Amino acid sequence: MSKIVSIEITHHRLPLDPPFKASWDGRPRKQFDATIIRVRDDEGREGIGSGDLMKGFEGHEGLFIGEDPRHLERHYEVLSHINFHYGRCWPMDLALWDLAGRIVGEPVWRMLGGRADRVRLYASSGVLRDPGAMAAQAESYLEEGFPAMKVRFTSSAGGRDGWREDVRALEAIRTRVGDRLELMVDCNQGWRMPWDTTLAWTFKDALAVAKELERLGIYWMEEPLHRSDRKGMRRLSDATSVRIAGGEMTRELYEFRDIIEERAFDVIQPDVALVGGITGCRRLAWQAREAGVMFTPHSWTNGIGVLANAHLTAGVGDAPWLEYPYDNPEWSEQRRDYPMAAPLRHKNGWLELGEAPGLGIALDEERLKATRSG
Repeated sequence: MSKIVSIEITHHRLPLDPPFKASWDGRPRKQFDATIIRVRDDEGREGIGSGDLMKGFEGHEGLFIGEDPRHLERHYEVLSHINFHYGRCWPMDLALWDLAGRIVGEPVWRMLGGRADRVRLYASSGVLRDPGAMAAQAESYLEEGFPAMKVRFTSSAGGRDGWREDVRALEAIRTRVGDRLELMVDCNQGWRMPWDTTLAWTFKDALAVAKELERLGIYWMEEPLHRSDRKGMRRLSDATSVRIAGGEMTRELYEFRDIIEERAFDVIQPDVALVGGITGCRRLAWQAREAGVMFTPHSWTNGIGVLANAHLTAGVGDAPWLEYPYDNPEWSEQRRDYPMAAPLRHKNGWLELGEAPGLGIALDEERLKATRSG
């Protein structure tokens, strides 16, 4: 029987020059932080995870040392208790799935059900650009084979002149590419950066935007209201043909249970690196499927997080697309995936997962040494 013998957590920081100005922040980001967790067994195998900072995990290693890494449901319960008392330590779950796959010699997508060995992607942009530049970016995504693109609306951090200017960017995209590219919109109203104290849209604000998005044939509008306003989300869903999406920063699985039962969202977007890990989120995929709610994960971390969400989506779900954070030149695959030996590469808008055991992660050890910050 395999047993866990060590757990190592390291922190890394990649300087960004030029900086990345995220639409949801407004302050140029001059570095990109990544946390890597390694779980080793007594036969020298190593499972890898990444995502949140693992705050609060230190001191709890003894709850896992000596245990069989394949006892994933047991480990999920322990992590759920740590999550209640401390931070989001779900990258540990990703590392355990990676290690379990390496032990049995199977890719995680097959261990989860094996529905598919690849996922369709939508290009998820992150930078606010003027309408002409957004249209050019959309055309480049289309040329690369992506079937869909997500456009970020400005948050209170600014960058454009409110949502009407954002709508003008959508109009420019439609003029350039027509209906050849499915479009989604992230309204950036569900949560704020710690320094940002401005209020989210009201229901009437969101409804006015929804009417404009209907006119432009937008597939979904993401986080159009504050994350706590589930009744408002349901009202909005009933009032518009545009699908309502959200949940990327939701902390607890039971919150998603209530969202699904209430049909508050048409699309739920948990991220295995931020809530529940793979073990927890597969429950949500089943619940959503039975309720007729779309399941398509958020995945804006790094390539390890993208891979973990892709394995879940391929193995369990049948989502039409998976989020692929990709917005050249500010958010390139090389920047996003710097902890990895090679960045992920899509093929005509598909991410192929292959037969590598576990999550198929290979780290760039030299780059990790050079960027280590803790």
